Amino acid sequence: MANTEPATVTNKQIIFSGYVSGFPKESDLKVTTTTIDLRIPERSTSVLPIIGLGVSKVIDSGHPDYKKGDLLWGVVGWEEYSVITLFPYSHFKIHHTDVPLSYYTGLLGMPGMTAYAGFYEICSPKRGETVFVSAASGAVGQLVGQFAKLVGCYVVGSAGSKEKVDLLKTKFGFDDAFNYKEENDLNIALKRYFPEGIDIYFENVGGKMLDAVLINMKLNGRIAVCGMISQYNLVDPEGVHNLTTILYKRIKVQGFAVSDFYDKYSKFLDFVLPYIRQGKITYVEDITEGLESGPSALLGIFHGKNVGKQLFVVARE
Repeated sequence: MANTEPATVTNKQIIFSGYVSGFPKESDLKVTTTTIDLRIPERSTSVLPIIGLGVSKVIDSGHPDYKKGDLLWGVVGWEEYSVITLFPYSHFKIHHTDVPLSYYTGLLGMPGMTAYAGFYEICSPKRGETVFVSAASGAVGQLVGQFAKLVGCYVVGSAGSKEKVDLLKTKFGFDDAFNYKEENDLNIALKRYFPEGIDIYFENVGGKMLDAVLINMKLNGRIAVCGMISQYNLVDPEGVHNLTTILYKRIKVQGFAVSDFYDKYSKFLDFVLPYIRQGKITYVEDITEGLESGPSALLGIFHGKNVGKQLFVVARE
């Protein structure tokens, strides 16, 4: 929202120092200080910060729907001040402050909506069904598993460390979990946990995991394709060899973007807030303090160092 009074402020921000191909390195990011004119919607500098989802407070507004002091979540720069030009579903006003504000970057924000849309809207779960979640300890996966348990499903997750596997079973209530790095044959691993097959697969990984899942799906199984993190930075992406099972087993496979479902955000809040207040949903965040912690926090994601939703706090107020 553009400021109604002239004001140029010093603005600390995180930027990329140049073009980045593949995984970023620490030298690719830097913290810099510039100035920003809060009067105008366009940047007064050519230096643009990294952008992401965050919680922010309106300090002034030229928009009739927003006023000073309002709390929002949505797309902002990795910086102390952002001038926001609104577009549909770019920001949502925060009305419920009896839960941690950080939840609006995760459980009550994009990751929560992603889990809700992929699991409920696409997969249409039924009590007693079997559910498999890859990358299950992440911001989305940990919620899919808990949503599955609320329905009455049997749910198993995969993760990349003993710590994360233990978290899935002891904190998030998964029926079981395994470390995919310790499995020589993913097909055999899945048959061990799903001897009768998989009804629902929430896909976050792709590659060899997807290939193994396909031959373990039940008739009329459903797959919500949320991501394929194992493939994003490969020069030669892995092929999938078991695609014929989609035909023979009448499997529904649907990719989706969370923005397709933002019109259901109020429905999602009505569903999830009571469970949060009753303590029936657990959410784990990995929080670091200060803008300067942003680069290392980002890099840690690519190496599996974070447990839960990775956040950094720009300012407490």
